Amino acid sequence: MSVRLKDFYADWCGPCKTQDPILEELEQDYPDVSFEKVDVEEEQEIANQYQVRSLPTLIVENDDGVVDRFVGVTQREDLEEALSSAGA
Repeated sequence: MSVRLKDFYADWCGPCKTQDPILEELEQDYPDVSFEKVDVEEEQEIANQYQVRSLPTLIVENDDGVVDRFVGVTQREDLEEALSSAGA
C-alpha cells in the first residue's frame, strides 16, 4: 500500500514556512512515504479537488483514500500518528 502526504502551501504563507522543517525531517525518516508539495496558486484545481480552504493543509492518504487531514501548523507527533494509521 502506498502512503502519500500532500502539503498544500503558498509562497506568501508564513505558517507554511514554519511547517517546512517538520516535513523535511519526516521525509528523511519515512523514505517509503511519498511527500508532495502542492502550490495552491499554481495548482488550484487540485486544491479545489481536496477542498483546501486554509493554509497550510496537510493530507495523508493511501490507496484507500484520505486517512487524515490537518489544517494549520501540525506537530511531528500528530503527522507520525497519521502516517502510521495510513500504513507507513
